[in-house]
Amino acid sequence: MIDAEHQKRWYQYYTEKRIVHQWFQLHLLEGLGVETVLEVGPSLGLVTAMLASAGYRVTTLDIMSRPPMLGAQGHVAMDLLAIDAAQIRGFDAILCCETLEHMHWPKVGGVLEGFSRSGAKWLILSVPYQGAQGSIYFYANRHVVHKRNFFKWFKFLKRFRIEDDHDIDAHKWEIGFKDYGLRRLESLVGAHGWVVERRDFTAGCRSVFLVCRNRGVD
Repeated sequence: MIDAEHQKRWYQYYTEKRIVHQWFQLHLLEGLGVETVLEVGPSLGLVTAMLASAGYRVTTLDIMSRPPMLGAQGHVAMDLLAIDAAQIRGFDAILCCETLEHMHWPKVGGVLEGFSRSGAKWLILSVPYQGAQGSIYFYANRHVVHKRNFFKWFKFLKRFRIEDDHDIDAHKWEIGFKDYGLRRLESLVGAHGWVVERRDFTAGCRSVFLVCRNRGVD
């Protein structure tokens, strides 16, 4: 029987702009020589299923205990704020997308350090990007016209406002706001065991992606 509530949440979350973001996570793994992946924060499981479909052996990690999702070989229940590197050893890559912004900035370094000590060679992370940017999209044929655009220029003058300081789902920071520049994020990543090998952006979900190599792994 179809779980109507799950299906409703699936369609609400995986909008057109987010689908691009999900695909991009796999795209960045291409060519890295990765076989095993630890996916942090699997949400409703679309990326998990795509990873498995692409041939990766994937394990999920979330603060909640849950049965393995479609395509996953296992699940680790762990609070990232109390990360135990010994429990997440043996993975070629860690995929941590749209997760770090849910914790307070001073805690992020400890999480990155834990990922590094796990021995994973690669870390792919993404967080919301609100820096100066713009996009124009237009498509037309004889039957239909689609168009959309957005422009953001002045977020760097504003301080990020936390909607609920204690809500685990609320964002605590986003790159592009005052005091949260991209260089600051990359410096934090570098200070906790990682070398940024690639930087990229998605227009659909407006996030910045960093492909990071573990400095301590050959």
